[in-house]
Amino acid sequence: MDELKDFIKHRREKAAELRQDGINPYANGFTASQTTTQIADLFAGKPKEDIEACEDTFSLAGRIVSLRNFGKAAFVHIQDRNGRIQAYIRKNKIGEESFAVFKKVDIGDFIGLRGRAFVTKTGELTIQAAEFCLLTKSLRPLPEKWHGLQDVETRYRQRYLDLITNENVRKTFQARSRIITLIRKFLEERSFQEVETPMMHPIPGGATAQPFKTHHNALDIELFMRIAPELYLKRLLVGGFERVFEINRNFRNEGISTQHNPEFTMVEFYQAYATFEDLMDLTETMISQVCTEVCGSTTIEYQSTTIDFSPPWQRLTMKQAAAQFGNFDPADLESLEKLQTHARSLGLKICGQEQPGELVAAIFEEVAEPHLVQPTFITHFPVEVSPLARRNEQDPSVTDRFELYIAGREIANAFSELNDPLDQRERFEAQAAAKDRIEGATGTIDEDFLLALEYGMPPAAGEGIGIDRLVMLLTDAASIRDVILFPLMR
Repeated sequence: MDELKDFIKHRREKAAELRQDGINPYANGFTASQTTTQIADLFAGKPKEDIEACEDTFSLAGRIVSLRNFGKAAFVHIQDRNGRIQAYIRKNKIGEESFAVFKKVDIGDFIGLRGRAFVTKTGELTIQAAEFCLLTKSLRPLPEKWHGLQDVETRYRQRYLDLITNENVRKTFQARSRIITLIRKFLEERSFQEVETPMMHPIPGGATAQPFKTHHNALDIELFMRIAPELYLKRLLVGGFERVFEINRNFRNEGISTQHNPEFTMVEFYQAYATFEDLMDLTETMISQVCTEVCGSTTIEYQSTTIDFSPPWQRLTMKQAAAQFGNFDPADLESLEKLQTHARSLGLKICGQEQPGELVAAIFEEVAEPHLVQPTFITHFPVEVSPLARRNEQDPSVTDRFELYIAGREIANAFSELNDPLDQRERFEAQAAAKDRIEGATGTIDEDFLLALEYGMPPAAGEGIGIDRLVMLLTDAASIRDVILFPLMR
């Protein structure tokens, strides 16, 4: 601790000395015309003679991440948003006054410089500085340069240091941005319109989850941070927006794990005159295309497991998956008594009041989910666990719904939408009646949504895809915290 105090004191003294000399240690106004990567790409593959024959002057800025001082000259590596490049700074090139300022520069400082390119004796592309200026004085030491930031807790709490020192972390979040951009582009190319819906709701709805509560002082009403945008997006279907999507933040006041963060990102989209089967086809195409764009192939390695995103993907009903992976007779899933027996044998906590569909879903989660490694659509969810989904025409005990599983975890949830206002009211009432025995259920009836349905909603299908989990897959991240810039910490 004393060493850190001495370090900070020394840096502050340097900043004070600069001010006394009329130099602002936090200057502004320098324009960088090129990035490090642009310069590197310009000279990629060219011989030393051609590089040094180029008379172009480059202007770049960034943070110093390494510094080798030789008295009247120094080599530094500058890191900007794209990468890093070496610069050579000599007293007789930038002038005595500028070099005096440079002598007070440290690792972590931001600098700007202009100069021409050359190649060192070791073959490294380097910028020979003709002009130099200090842009920002850093007062604290960066993490140890060779090993970067290793402590996981510190990496999450001080993500800015993680980004400075860990190139793979920067690449992860660059990939995240690209994935979101590609999803948006994919949907827009298919005439989906991006919209924004409220993040504070008077009634929690659209999913079964525990909400965060807040209070609006001026209106003196209780509000809930949205757990899903579903009911608002469906209102837009009623209003005539036939294809809509929102890339949104959702909030669920539940546990934190490697797969769950209380604040997370989803893309949710709705298409009129489509079914859940149409969305399975769309999802296969979209995710496989995104995978190819980001990873260069439809085959990736995730946590040492090969995953193939090439369509078509496996499709199983929930009952088929439960019977297959639980080694059950499929007929057992039609008997409430046998469902209860199987649930108890698996160690599931049941109260005896569960409906058959609830038990089928619980057994499926226990015996099948971990085995769904390759992309798999699980279809035909029981009505009891699908309060917003359309009943299947052939078997009204199940719904036209699917969830997409990859690497043993849910990635997407979709269904043909329930647009019968009478059936929807019955579902809401059943959900509300059951909320006391279903942990985390919200169950509140949204009368305004039911009113909207009475005006008529076209037949439609909708889907939500967890962006964070998809990014985890495509960047080989073990924890959801590795793909959220600032995850919630205790």
